[in-house]
This record gives sequence, structure tokens and C-alpha cells, in this order.
Amino acid sequence: MKLSRIALAGGVAASTVLLIAGPAAAHVSVQPVGEAAKGGYATLNFKVPNERDQASTVKLEVNFPADHPLSSVTPQAVPGWKIDIAKSKLDKPLEVHGKKITEAVSKVTWTADEGEIAPGYFQQFPVSVGALPEDADQLVFKAIQTYDNKEVVRWIEEPTAGGEEPASPAPVLKLTAAAEDGHGGAADGAGKTDDPKAADADASAKVSSTAASSSSSDTTARTLGIIGIVIGIGGIAFGVLAGRRRSA
Repeated sequence: MKLSRIALAGGVAASTVLLIAGPAAAHVSVQPVGEAAKGGYATLNFKVPNERDQASTVKLEVNFPADHPLSSVTPQAVPGWKIDIAKSKLDKPLEVHGKKITEAVSKVTWTADEGEIAPGYFQQFPVSVGALPEDADQLVFKAIQTYDNKEVVRWIEEPTAGGEEPASPAPVLKLTAAAEDGHGGAADGAGKTDDPKAADADASAKVSSTAASSSSSDTTARTLGIIGIVIGIGGIAFGVLAGRRRSA
């Protein structure tokens, strides 16, 4: 009886590890490099994991919020991917540094040219944006992910009032309080600027370390999942063999 319980506990442990490691970040998400302060500029990473075992991701479309248009949107080149930028006319022009902005980026599309996101991998797509709105706490970027088998996954559902995550959540960027000088900046407070080019150069230097950190986390999760499977199988096998010995 005790041996059977041990086998059962091993199987449960394996399942728990898989549950923790598997769906931790299974949808398209957005994270800033450093802080995304209200009124400032920031570099955002759109992280796209491949959720399919038999198909590769070949296209990503990110729609930018129309209720809070951004005057500056500059994607960083991603090897193996072609970038298309769509703009739309603004109902109310923006005034930036004394200049009137009559149109803003409404969508950025990445299409695989020589690269793709294979099963078991993820890809990050960096974008420098600004100026972030001062009258909002978050921005919602609706995204569409396309696989090479023509399957389309729409990550477009906004968070509910109760705080529960929807089935296909849209990437949500949380905005932090504006810095004392009124402009956004890096997390360490250095290099604060309202120049999008300068902000992009400062933040892009951190993209590689962010990607490496994310890759390390994903590798650890997969390793824990494999260890859990091995423990579960070993526990079940031990229980079966012990049961046979008792019968004998």
C-alpha cells in the first residue's frame, strides 16, 4: 500500500512540474527593457513562443492602440524577418516638440523571410516607442500569430474587470509613474531623454541581456519538466514491480 502511494506521489510530482513549466508564458506578451514610464520613451520586447508541435510561426501582427497613439514607433531589425509598418490618420493631431503629427503607426507586421519560430522556441521583436501617454496606466497591443500550416491565433482579448486572464489575452504593457523631470527613462534613472533615437540607442543595449535571461528561464523550465517526467515514470515503475513481488 505504501509503495503504491509512493508511485502515485511520483506521478503527481511529475504532473505538477509540467503544469508549472509548460503554460508559464504560452501566449504573446510584451515587456519593457527597464521601465515604461508615463510620458517617456521605452524599448518594448514582444515575446512570441511557438505553441505547436508540428508547425512553425511565420508571421506576427501587432496593432498599436488607437486611443493612445504613439508619435514614434521604430522596430529593431530581426534577422530573417521582414518588417512592414502601417500608419493611419489621426482624428486629433499630436504636438511633439512644437511639430504637429497628423498620422501615427497603427500596426507593425513581422513576416518570416529566411527565419521562423520552430516548435520549442520563441522569438523577441524589439520596438522603440514614445512618447507614452501620461493619462493611462496600461496599453493594450492586440496581436495575431500565424503558423506555416495557415493556422491563425488571435491574441486580442482585453483583461476583464475582475482581473481574470481571458483565454486569448492581448499583450498588456503596464506603465509606471512619470520620472521627476517629467520624462520616462531607464530603470536605473540614467540616460533619461525625450529623444526617441537616444532612448532607442540606450535601451537597445539591454535587449541582448534580456533575451539571454528569458532563454535561460525557458531552458530551466524545460529541464524541470523532463526531471519531473523521469521521477514520475520511475515512481510508477517501482510501484508496479513491488506489486508483482507481493503477488509472487
